Amino acid sequence: MESLGLDTSEIVKFKDPRYWLKFFPALAVEDLHKLGVKVDWRRSFITTDINPYYDSFVRWQFLTLRKKKKVLYGKRYTIFSARDNQPCMDHERTVGEGVVPQEYTLIKLQVISEFPPKFSCINQLKEPIFLVAATLRPETMFGQTNCWVHPDIDYVGVKSTQHSCILICTERAAHNMAYQGILDPSRLGCIEIVANFKGIDLLGLKVRAPLCSYEAGVFVLPMMSIRSSKGTGVVTSVPSDSPDDWVALQDLKKKPAFREKYNLHDFMVMPFEPVPIIETPGLGNFAAVTVVDQLKIQSQNDKDKLQEAKEKVYRVGFYDGVMLVEKYKGLKVNSVKKLIQDELVRTNQAMIYYEPENLVVTRGGDEAVVALCDQWYLDYGSEDWKTEVRKAVANLSATDEVRRGLYATVDWFHEHACSRTYGLGTRLPWDDKWLIESLSDSTIYMAYYTIAHLLQGDSLDGGKPGRLNIWPEHMTPEVWDYIFLGIGNPDDLVKMKRHYSLSVEILKRLRNEFLFWYPVDLRVSGKDLIPNHLTYYLYNHTAIWPKEPNLWPRSIRANGHLLLNSNKMSKSTGNFLTLADAVEKYSADGIRLALADAGDSLDDANMKEEMAEAGLLRLYALLDWFSVTLEILKDPSLQQKSHYRTGAYTMHADFVFENEMNNTIESADKAYAAHEYREVLKIVFYELQAHRDRYREVCQGSIHTELIRRYMKIQLLLLSPICSHICEHIWLNLLNNKTSIFCEKWPEITCPVDRILLLQGRYIDDIAHAFRLQLKQYQSSKIFKSNKSTGSNCVTQLIPPSDAVVWVAKAYPSWQERILEIMAASLSDDGKTLADNATLAQLLRPHLKAMGKMAKRAMPFVQLVRERFEIHGKRVLQLQLEVDECEVIKKNLSYLISTLGLSHPNGLQIHYSCDSGDSRIKESVCPLEPLIIFHEPFASALITFLNPEVGSGLFTINGMKIFDGDTYDDVVSRVMSHCRSLTLGNKGNFLLDLVLLII
Repeated sequence: MESLGLDTSEIVKFKDPRYWLKFFPALAVEDLHKLGVKVDWRRSFITTDINPYYDSFVRWQFLTLRKKKKVLYGKRYTIFSARDNQPCMDHERTVGEGVVPQEYTLIKLQVISEFPPKFSCINQLKEPIFLVAATLRPETMFGQTNCWVHPDIDYVGVKSTQHSCILICTERAAHNMAYQGILDPSRLGCIEIVANFKGIDLLGLKVRAPLCSYEAGVFVLPMMSIRSSKGTGVVTSVPSDSPDDWVALQDLKKKPAFREKYNLHDFMVMPFEPVPIIETPGLGNFAAVTVVDQLKIQSQNDKDKLQEAKEKVYRVGFYDGVMLVEKYKGLKVNSVKKLIQDELVRTNQAMIYYEPENLVVTRGGDEAVVALCDQWYLDYGSEDWKTEVRKAVANLSATDEVRRGLYATVDWFHEHACSRTYGLGTRLPWDDKWLIESLSDSTIYMAYYTIAHLLQGDSLDGGKPGRLNIWPEHMTPEVWDYIFLGIGNPDDLVKMKRHYSLSVEILKRLRNEFLFWYPVDLRVSGKDLIPNHLTYYLYNHTAIWPKEPNLWPRSIRANGHLLLNSNKMSKSTGNFLTLADAVEKYSADGIRLALADAGDSLDDANMKEEMAEAGLLRLYALLDWFSVTLEILKDPSLQQKSHYRTGAYTMHADFVFENEMNNTIESADKAYAAHEYREVLKIVFYELQAHRDRYREVCQGSIHTELIRRYMKIQLLLLSPICSHICEHIWLNLLNNKTSIFCEKWPEITCPVDRILLLQGRYIDDIAHAFRLQLKQYQSSKIFKSNKSTGSNCVTQLIPPSDAVVWVAKAYPSWQERILEIMAASLSDDGKTLADNATLAQLLRPHLKAMGKMAKRAMPFVQLVRERFEIHGKRVLQLQLEVDECEVIKKNLSYLISTLGLSHPNGLQIHYSCDSGDSRIKESVCPLEPLIIFHEPFASALITFLNPEVGSGLFTINGMKIFDGDTYDDVVSRVMSHCRSLTLGNKGNFLLDLVLLII
């Protein structure tokens, strides 16, 4: 707090939790104002009982849920602080926000060999001893071949009075068990340790594994990747379907020295082979073995490859695999998991065990456990409720990643504790010793948004009534029922004495406000809230409005966290930037631009400061362009001087640019609707300006005033949601509009987007670029040949070609047609994916002989088509040509002659390759890949220029050609193109300073 500029006298006030609510909200609002965030601040509120209106709303919500039997009381597994002796919710954690209890099946592996004598404190005959392995895959226990422990990890033997046995596991796991009634239900949290072990002490023990086909028992073996911070430190081994297990077992089998190191006999390892238990599509009945071979994993040290293998085997095996073991044969793996778990627990071969899915550290500093507590909870595990939520997810507009995350969360959801004993929040209306925890009271507050501005005055805490003068005590459950559920009669409600500040008109207005705004069109949140808040949000909407799915959320957008310069923000490392500082440094629009470019997916967005700097410069450049161009548009003489045009569109480039702008409007609309802001920025900022610049280039500066004015409007309207301030400034102060840009409608297209015209415009861009590269190559070869023939290192004058011939193809050659047919046949069913190059090479092999000498060009052509396919889709596989190349080139002759610097004004001829007498041209030219052949002008003389000035930086010009019709200025210009240090001021005496040797 001192780093925020607070003095000690201010800091002490934060001992009162409510002071936080008074101090920080105003600062947050101020920062959001600086960024230009558009918010109806009248609807903002604090979500605790400090706001009596919102407090009343939450109490109504929970009364409604209880009536529907969605809120229950009883024992449930919850993240628990042993230090505080109460559940530890998200806001009470320094590490592990969002972490929930993870259910395991605790497999009981009974020790059946004699226990080591040094642990005589354990009476094996009196109390059975079990190594307990926590597994997420009870359905795979049929395939056990051994049990794993880590030789160097500390283990304990703890007494379980509940199960009359000794359990061996890590002390951390035992601590969790102590709060779940597994050890001694009468003394929660108490552990009676009877022995301490190192993992090496347990190696070689023989255990009886439940459901295992090796009925005589299996052995305890070493695995070096086990962590004491996860599970119990004891792991079952199923090498048929676990890559880790298969590789570890192979290490032991292949390395006698490894076995000897831990005194393991061959009979403990060598006879045990994987057991087929699951048929996995594409991977067979030994999925782990198959994938390990595919990825060429050599040992347990190949950690990255092992992780990849695990994910692949689990993903395919669990969701698509089929059981092979007799009792469950033919059933899907994911459908039998619960059945097998129940069987193991029922027959006392396993127990249910929970621990936090990841590390959780409480604000008190202790590592949290999972405890089985008496609590009020929301019955999110109800199958009936889950069915409704799945319907909501199915109808939701969301990315595939978000939808999968929501479905997965619903699948594993159990009861959710909704109460705690202290903190900020609303008290349960029927049991006020409990507070409603913060995630549970924020599931439908979007409904409160719709009427907040009418209930509370201009304050976040609802300290005074709003303009309708409604008092919080009059917002009874019956009133909320009417507003949000339509239950009851307004006339009857106003007759109640406790509702005297209400009227029929007021109640109807509140009801109409809710119905006007609801449902929620879009909910945006962080990806870490998919498994909690966003799923609770769907649960509670389906519960409050079960028969009105039209009021359920319409779309959810989740995003990753924000990185700064590719790293996590951290004050300790200095990689840290507050919102206020960012705006001060880069401006609001500069930061908004950088944030839009940072990323849209569930991956963490990466806000780069160099992007903010570059974006800010581009915004200034845009402002300058508008200023200069508007000055020209205001002055007819400047328009004439700049060759601006009016009237009808006369150039092909006019129609292309208009079409590109229409396409930009449609593409931007789709990207904004999909909340793909990086794509929006690419379309409306970078690409639209590139279209403008290309239009100016192709027109050779002779742009059309109507089109450029239309571009200005479209540019500002499409960019304004991201860069609001500069767009508003240009709109009002440069374009002199009378109303805000945010009062404008979305721009309309002037005509339907012409896809062929888009292709034509991009074709001209592509061939102009290709021709310039070919010109550069042509001129480089001329320099090389000239210097080689003279043996000189002198500069050789580059002569622009006088003219050129462009050869275009009317159709694909037969060998290319065959390739296109084969590629089209290899398309996926949805037409979105081509076969890989290796597959295509196999498909082409039988046809290579018929292609003759063109066979060597088959795969390069395949790659060319693949690159086009990635951009344009499957239409590039059509044999019929969409672009009349000859016609498009003719419409842009002037531009091509200019950009290539051809000296002859009519120096570009177009011919079809099929008309050429050169077989090489016929064979090499293909559609969309024209060939250009340059011709140099006829030289009447070759002149060498020698500079006699001693010490001059000007080089000799060797063999410069003088052409028929050359003027003095032409010669000087060509010389100056080599001698860049010459200025126009000394060119008059230029020839006098040179010795001319005419060859």
